[in-house]
Amino acid sequence: MPARPLIDLHAHSTASDGTLGPAELVRAAADAGLTVVAITDHDTTAGWAAAVDALPAGLSLVRGAELSCRWHGAEPALPLHLLAYLFDPEHPELVAELARVRQAREERGERIVALLRADGIDVSWPEILAAADGGTVGRPHIAAALIRAGLVATTTEAFGRDWLGERYRLPKEDIDVFRAVALVRAAGGVPVFAHPRASRRGRIVPDALIADLAGAGLAGLEADHEDHTPAEAAHVRRLATDLGLLVTGSSDFHGSHKTVRLGAHTTAPEAYERIVAAASGVTGVASG
Repeated sequence: MPARPLIDLHAHSTASDGTLGPAELVRAAADAGLTVVAITDHDTTAGWAAAVDALPAGLSLVRGAELSCRWHGAEPALPLHLLAYLFDPEHPELVAELARVRQAREERGERIVALLRADGIDVSWPEILAAADGGTVGRPHIAAALIRAGLVATTTEAFGRDWLGERYRLPKEDIDVFRAVALVRAAGGVPVFAHPRASRRGRIVPDALIADLAGAGLAGLEADHEDHTPAEAAHVRRLATDLGLLVTGSSDFHGSHKTVRLGAHTTAPEAYERIVAAASGVTGVASG
């Protein structure tokens, strides 16, 4: 009897805030025994080509992105993340929105560094940009600078209240979540709500919003995730069943920025097949 495929649909490379390059990411996925891996960098498709070129034999690649979104039905507006799979990377409106969000991320990062420096904390914006090496700049890049300066020991500590989690945290511009769902669908992609119940990350959206998003084209919910408790994951699965949405499980791998390993949580083949069948932007890529 053939082994059940191991499918991890949420992983980051140095194209955003991961620590492995796209080529290293797909090789690590193969070494971890995965059958399918998705590259889902924040608001960018910059890692796609390198990941395809380096794809090891026996591994399939899902090209995607994790979109920075916001729901304006709460005060203050509530940030959330949308995983977008197999969309057309040249869709004009989606390309424009992603470019806008990446620019906003960079401007926010520079402002955060200015706040740190104003308090006498010796971090350098040019060095942070250089370390990002063209990738989408985010708070993990600033966290890495704090670690290099010996001010914190880990990324988790850097994201604590005394640092980037509160004292030096600034809001950023995101995409309205309903617009994001519509754009992903218009680009032939499949939108899945990332870690929707992860209360340890902060405020969570109400189930009623997810129902509204399902009506607007949301395809699925990420249930099995490192930041979900078992009860939270179970709640997500029940909600997905009630709404007719597919369910995914993913590591949200970031390399050494997080302790979670590739394949720590996986997606059922049936859900993966639903994603592939629903997509018309780009196809998955298989090697060997």
